[in-house]
Amino acid sequence: MGQEWIDRSKPVRPGEELDADKLTRYFREHVPEIAGDIEISQFPSGFSNLTYLLSAGGKEYVLRRPPFGNKEKTAHDMGREFRVLSKLNAVYGPAPRAMVFCEDPSVMGCPFYVMERRRGVILRQSLPRGLDLSPLTLRALCESFIDNLVAMHSVDYEKAGLADLGKPAGYVERQIKGWARRYEQAHTDDVPAMVQVADWLDKNRPAEVGTTLIHNDYKFDNIVLDVDDITRVIGVLDWEMATIGDPLMDLGTTVGYWIQADDPPALQAFVVGPTRLEGAFTRKELIERYAERSGRSIENPLFYFVFGIYKLAVIVQQIYYRYHQGLTKDERFAHLNFVVQMLAEGARDRIEVGSI
Repeated sequence: MGQEWIDRSKPVRPGEELDADKLTRYFREHVPEIAGDIEISQFPSGFSNLTYLLSAGGKEYVLRRPPFGNKEKTAHDMGREFRVLSKLNAVYGPAPRAMVFCEDPSVMGCPFYVMERRRGVILRQSLPRGLDLSPLTLRALCESFIDNLVAMHSVDYEKAGLADLGKPAGYVERQIKGWARRYEQAHTDDVPAMVQVADWLDKNRPAEVGTTLIHNDYKFDNIVLDVDDITRVIGVLDWEMATIGDPLMDLGTTVGYWIQADDPPALQAFVVGPTRLEGAFTRKELIERYAERSGRSIENPLFYFVFGIYKLAVIVQQIYYRYHQGLTKDERFAHLNFVVQMLAEGARDRIEVGSI
């Protein structure tokens, strides 16, 4: 029961195929655990690094590689993501086991890595067919969701060997200036609200509250849930932006994705997971739960929420820029410039209202 809810792969998109023969020869020499003929399919969701399912010898593995047409080497650092998982798996259970990293261009033409598959349920814009979350179950899921973020922020990153992953001092300021710079570098259409929001963030920077391991993209479609207990988190995926920094900035990213039932239509299109269904936490409740469980005081929740939306808008702009420049032909990206505008205006509206 519930097996039909498990996240599924699909045939590989045209133009994003992998060479199974080259991979088979590479694994035979470097990863004997992956034995036999390889079948390759692709997880179709996501807009950044490409994710494939490898089936071999009755077992399943996940391969991650940069997007085709990628020109930003530091934005899709496979070696860094592999290193994070290699260190983290021993001290933080939801982190999948990393198996091998390859930077030999003769294998795939780009660096890639392979990790174990965490087989479970991933909640995206709509629930899997047949899955009904009662208000009580959804509330328990929201508790687990945010409690897991608190647990992640409690990891002893120095003991894990990740102390050099980032530069904590000045993290908040660097984030604001850094995302503004990334937006300018990927600029296509003029969006006045993006400039206004960036200026507001720069003028309303809060003091930093501490230093922890942070995921930087923690949301429902980056966590894997137990098919037998939908409220239990068994995996956290997509560690490409993980670093060391202010945990409330990480919370801000999460809250930026947390769309409520009473949000305006401009934001409703960007719902990730069941956040607007009956029983789900509001943003206020999510922040209060985090503060209670972590013991951290959150003095200016509006800042973190607006930062989360702005950061999301910049990421979307970067993806659209690749499409606009002809570096990818994925038609899912064709109208993302309008998404950037809606997100920016949504953030500006929340500033004017003065609350999350």
